[in-house]
Amino acid sequence: MAERVASSAVEKSMGCAELYLHIPFCMKKCGYCDFLSFSADADMRERYVRALIREIKDAGDAFYGTRIVTVFAGGGTPTVLDSGQIRRIFRAVQASFSLDADAEITVEVNPGTVDEEKLVTLRDAGVNRLSIGCQSLDDRLLLELGRIHDRDVFLRCFHAARRAGFRNISIDLMSGIPDQSYMDWVRTLREAAELGPEHISAYSLILEEGTPFWRKRDSLRLPDEDTERRMYEDTRRILSEYGYERYEISNYAKRDRRCRHNVGYWTGVPYAGLGLGASSYLGNVRFRNTDHMEAYLDWFEQTDRALPWPEAPVHCEREALSDADAMAEFVILGLRMEEGISEETFFSRFGKNIGEVYGEILEKHGREGLLEEKNGRIFLTERGFSLSNYVMCDFLPD
Repeated sequence: MAERVASSAVEKSMGCAELYLHIPFCMKKCGYCDFLSFSADADMRERYVRALIREIKDAGDAFYGTRIVTVFAGGGTPTVLDSGQIRRIFRAVQASFSLDADAEITVEVNPGTVDEEKLVTLRDAGVNRLSIGCQSLDDRLLLELGRIHDRDVFLRCFHAARRAGFRNISIDLMSGIPDQSYMDWVRTLREAAELGPEHISAYSLILEEGTPFWRKRDSLRLPDEDTERRMYEDTRRILSEYGYERYEISNYAKRDRRCRHNVGYWTGVPYAGLGLGASSYLGNVRFRNTDHMEAYLDWFEQTDRALPWPEAPVHCEREALSDADAMAEFVILGLRMEEGISEETFFSRFGKNIGEVYGEILEKHGREGLLEEKNGRIFLTERGFSLSNYVMCDFLPD
């Protein structure tokens, strides 16, 4: 058995951690997407799978003794890979890491990239949660976004996932799409909720610099600010009618079906990101894998890699968070959650009362009716959720 090596960063995170796997491939780049994703031929995909499996094994050595509580495969579109490649990746994860018996294991799925056979493969590989990128149930708006699927393809995907045995499914929906009306959004929300997925992520379109949408932003007919705010504010009311509870700014779940992986991000659980461009956060140190495919492949195709994970040269952009950065991140991420942040947890983590550090900011947003303090917790009010970016900017360190 290979010697188990743990870097100092990983040693600090021992206990439990999360695992993210990045699959950068997609069938077609959507007009709004700024994620690290692109199309690739079969040879490139296979080389990447072999390299990722080698990184999984390297990271597994470093995480010896650490419980992995969630796994999330995102992209790109992981299901662009064939069934055999998906099976090999998850076998490597299971062989290399100590997965909790009830670990939440999620794979992102785009309609049009799976059939029932591939979905059964995912179940057999240990995947117990799907996140399906629907975005809209309006064919006109799906075309506007550049999606490869239409409404019927999505519905076939969802029902095939149920037949394959998935009982924990999330659907991604997007508001603020060009030419989308308020009633377009309401129809999509209601139709999606009537399907009964366990989780719905309801995001607003953001125009990211460098995307096709950004380049033609002046000609896009986007909903006005009042309509966008109405879309956001009514989302909670509509989804509550179907038994969904908002637990984060843009996420809604049925009872006990919150996305445990994302909750881990928002509450400071350490995580390892494996694959091209993936980020990790361990022992108060954040680092990111290279986003250059050939550099990534070249390193993991070597047979004499001498440096343990995460000391390899493909792990770059290292940053040790200062106390000010760590406190700000704790507050900003925690305020995304419906229950906000615990004053006791802040003190135990940083040795300071939150009022000593952020007293003026807390008082300001309290007067404005955007923040509230109750039973030792600080959280956004309903109005605060609508203006969350304004509130959170004040917590950023100078």
